[in-house]
Amino acid sequence: MYSIQQQYLRLKKQLLVGSFSLLGLCLGGATWYKVVEQWSMSDAIYMTLISISTVGFGEVRPLDSDRLRFFTITLIVLGVINIGYIVNRFTEAIIGGYVQEWRKLQEQQKRIDSLQEHYIICGLGRTGMQVAKEFFEENIPFVVIDSNPEQIAAARKLGYTCIEGDATLDESLYAAKIEQAACLVAALRSDAENLYTVLSAKTLCEKKKLRTVARASTEEGLRKLKRAGADEVVSPYITGGRRLAASALRPQVMDFVDGLFTGSEKSYYIEEIRLDQECGEYIGKTLIEARLRVQSGALVLAIRRSDRGQFEGKLIPGPTGETMLMFDDTLICMGTPEQLRKLNNLLLPKRTKDQLRMPEREP
Repeated sequence: MYSIQQQYLRLKKQLLVGSFSLLGLCLGGATWYKVVEQWSMSDAIYMTLISISTVGFGEVRPLDSDRLRFFTITLIVLGVINIGYIVNRFTEAIIGGYVQEWRKLQEQQKRIDSLQEHYIICGLGRTGMQVAKEFFEENIPFVVIDSNPEQIAAARKLGYTCIEGDATLDESLYAAKIEQAACLVAALRSDAENLYTVLSAKTLCEKKKLRTVARASTEEGLRKLKRAGADEVVSPYITGGRRLAASALRPQVMDFVDGLFTGSEKSYYIEEIRLDQECGEYIGKTLIEARLRVQSGALVLAIRRSDRGQFEGKLIPGPTGETMLMFDDTLICMGTPEQLRKLNNLLLPKRTKDQLRMPEREP
């Protein structure tokens, strides 16, 4: 099955071939009448055009030889075939809507080219589609890559920005602006494809730290993906089993946690904020000195230290008031949307108001 892009390019090539063939036929006919039959140039061109177009005008000169009649018949037949071919290709392009779809693809590519710090989802299976749904509901800028035309068509109807191609190939990742992406989610159908995708993404973004999250079907695939450099590897079977066990043993806790992550309760959310150069006045202060809870109302649940320095990659759950804020820390905070926005404005005043990714779900 051809994609819209392939169909458009195929029809464009066929129309160009038909047009050049028609032009060559006109030049060949005019040359024959001029050189072989010794007609004037104006008579040669006129006779060629009325023969090819079959308009039915009379001959400019008598066709008094079998050779001339046979050549004119051949010119008429080839002209009818050529013009019919061009009309057929043009009609297919219009009726099939390929021109309109191609314009939509070009507009989509312009949107992709303007993206910065976006997310790339590789694969539109059940897992990838769910990831895309979550991103779409939370207004996260993302691009989807999949090789299945039917999946791509279904995703475009949902309003997703899609690229039809093989996510394991560099050209597909380049088309999704991998150099400007913040994170890549490899949710392809096999562990091998996810492995190739992660390796390709890491290779293409050597100068930039790209976060990669991959799906693994087996424990062996999970280990190999981690060795390949994936920052996070998720196994739906392991995660699903843990989730089922936790729901059976601690149902209220899991309902509360699900509500925090998805915003289904429309009250509290969990968000992460990284302390960078903009947070200069808070770096080196304790939580009591920073007064983040007092000023915003949001609660700091945990602090993840950066992978540099003395506390390399350390997670501090339930930090006390004496816990010091350090450069490149990631604060994991809980609060209402308004509280989290206040906290965000305190720590990152130069960022836009859309810095926090609040889900916008229907009640």
